[in-house]
Amino acid sequence: SLTCFIPADSGTATVAGYDVFRDSLEVRKRIGYLPENAPLYYEMPVVDFLRFVGGMRGMKGNKLESRLRETIGITGLSQAVGKNIGELSKGFRQRVGLAQALLHDPDILILDEPTIGLDPTQIIEIRELVKNIGREKTISLSSHILPEVSATCDRIIIISRGEIVGSGTPGEMAAKARGGE
Repeated sequence: SLTCFIPADSGTATVAGYDVFRDSLEVRKRIGYLPENAPLYYEMPVVDFLRFVGGMRGMKGNKLESRLRETIGITGLSQAVGKNIGELSKGFRQRVGLAQALLHDPDILILDEPTIGLDPTQIIEIRELVKNIGREKTISLSSHILPEVSATCDRIIIISRGEIVGSGTPGEMAAKARGGE
């Protein structure tokens, strides 16, 4: 797996020039990962959770506080920083998940179903947030919902059983699906 959380059975992969098998710690430093069900501590205030995550990533002092402010701004969490995560809506919990993935300023974000279980307004907000972050970062978004991918991504790669079976822009992929190559 590209995230180095689950080892692959076979094949090879590199992330930011580092082999996921030989250099997994270097890979983990360069990615931010938001799994489908973000592992959040519901009893912790947002700001304390993010400081905890930053500390786990070796961040401290002014660098941590500066990046914390920046990340809270990027993810739109200003109004929620003092609240316990468990008090937040699912949409704001997703924002906290994105913030923890972004905090260490990774090269690449890997997002697994970032809008699953959200209401329509929250979906639009998270899509916009992902598109804005995508202007600065490389994002790999995993979803089985094609409209989600089309609304968020500049390029689509369809993988089946570990093999690339299609790729292109959303427009190119839509044309292929209609039968017009």
